[in-house]
Amino acid sequence: QVQLVESGGGLVQPGGSLRLSCAASRSVFRFKAMNWYRQAPGRQRDLVASITKDGTANYADSVKGRFTISRDTAKNTVYLQMNSLKPEDTAVYYCNAPDYFFDYWGQGTRVTVSS
Repeated sequence: QVQLVESGGGLVQPGGSLRLSCAASRSVFRFKAMNWYRQAPGRQRDLVASITKDGTANYADSVKGRFTISRDTAKNTVYLQMNSLKPEDTAVYYCNAPDYFFDYWGQGTRVTVSS
């Protein structure tokens, strides 16, 4: 079975940084893309960043210039580097990896930005 294992969430002060990791149990090239979503309490789950098979990255307007998605293909791992964090970034962050048959999801990792 395909698994996505996330790490890196936690509590950080405004202006701080965190790096989230998502380790997949198979090659990232077997997915159409690798994505990061987030969901705050009472709100829908929104796409934050994505990276396609050819390495093209895209971001939500709310995180452009602050977040960076990247990958280490040898480790089957995707990262989300989050800088200049704001309280409104507080959410549960989910790794997502769709292929042509199924959408795979990580368990979610909680990020809290607060002083």
